[in-house]
Amino acid sequence: MIGSDGLTPAVLKETNTALNAHGLIKLRVLSDDREGREQLLADLAERLDAAPIQHIGKLLVLWRPLPPKEKVEREDRKPGPKVVKILKFSKSGNHRAQVKKLTVLGNQRLTAGGIVKRAKKRVTGSKKAGS
Repeated sequence: MIGSDGLTPAVLKETNTALNAHGLIKLRVLSDDREGREQLLADLAERLDAAPIQHIGKLLVLWRPLPPKEKVEREDRKPGPKVVKILKFSKSGNHRAQVKKLTVLGNQRLTAGGIVKRAKKRVTGSKKAGS
């Protein structure tokens, strides 16, 4: 909402934050002056580098493309769960293979027989560590 004070720095800051978060926003102006609202829409669009979309009554709509989000890669991240398909073939060969889906977590492994086991931590011997 834009009150009787007009475009204050606080209104500009909040409008900019909302455009960064959503891209398309609606603003309600409490003023009764139509020309003032049109000038306000044009001024907002120019200052915030946004496109004025619509002006219906006391409602103003602004649009600006969303900025690309920065993805932060964590170094301590471990592998996540995976869905693995296991095929079990019939012994006679005349039937279809049975498909079974299993979720394998980061600390688990799949054996050759299709069994999910917890992965073991490798222990190095004292001889290898000392040399």
